[in-house]
Amino acid sequence: MSGFIKGEDRYQATLFPERLDDYIAEDSAVRVIDVFLDDLD
Repeated sequence: MSGFIKGEDRYQATLFPERLDDYIAEDSAVRVIDVFLDDLD
């Protein structure tokens, strides 16, 4: 055992952004659908 926690490589590319909301426009229809689906039982 090495005794320390190995961190992530800061140059590592990620497949997705930290938050998908960052890539969806504020006036997108996707946001309306999301709110509608959240309100369903």
